[in-house]
Amino acid sequence: MDAVVREWFDVAGAGEIAEGDVCTYIVGADRVVVARAEGALYAVQDRCSHDNGPLGEGCLVGFDVQCPRHGASFDVRDGRVTSAPALVGIGTFEVRELDGRVQVSGTPAGDDDW
Repeated sequence: MDAVVREWFDVAGAGEIAEGDVCTYIVGADRVVVARAEGALYAVQDRCSHDNGPLGEGCLVGFDVQCPRHGASFDVRDGRVTSAPALVGIGTFEVRELDGRVQVSGTPAGDDDW
């Protein structure tokens, strides 16, 4: 079995993303939202599956990022829908803190169908 080689993109200083923040970055060819919830960092695609709304302009409530257009919500831990009108989950990315920097993998995590 071949190991997946990930390309990591440096997006911010670790202190730049505060608890409850959602910030948008370009990671390779994707727009990605990085959020900090309960001290941990999470990364999801910056596109609501309901109408392509910019999730990075929404708010974070607990682990849910809410789309500013129609209120659909997604769990930043796994991309699943937590509130309609969206019916399909969103893609997730691996994220890490390394040497005081936040880095996001340019390869989507898992087998996200988006």
